[in-house]
Amino acid sequence: QVQLVESGGGLVQPGGSLKLSCAASGINFGIYTMGWYRQAPGKQRGLVATITSGGSTNYADSVKGRFTISRDNAKKTVYLQMDSLKPEDTAVYSCNARYTGIKEFDYWGQGTQVTVSS
Repeated sequence: QVQLVESGGGLVQPGGSLKLSCAASGINFGIYTMGWYRQAPGKQRGLVATITSGGSTNYADSVKGRFTISRDNAKKTVYLQMDSLKPEDTAVYSCNARYTGIKEFDYWGQGTQVTVSS
């Protein structure tokens, strides 16, 4: 059974920081591309950042220079360090695990709420 469990969300003031974690189980974590996506109220879910099995990263333009994605394969965990948070970063942040080979495997966590407000 595959599980992706996010943690670390909460309420933070503008300019503050949060670090999200996503612990995976039931998958061969090291071969998956891991990603963070977010969905704000009334908007579609969109990419925040991804990190490949080899450690290559990709970021949405809106978070470049402020957010950092990383992974610990031994702990089967992916992280999202969020700095200089803005009110427009408010959203539900979801973890994704994706592997594309002969078959494609795509898994999602339940999400964690991040609210940036004074």
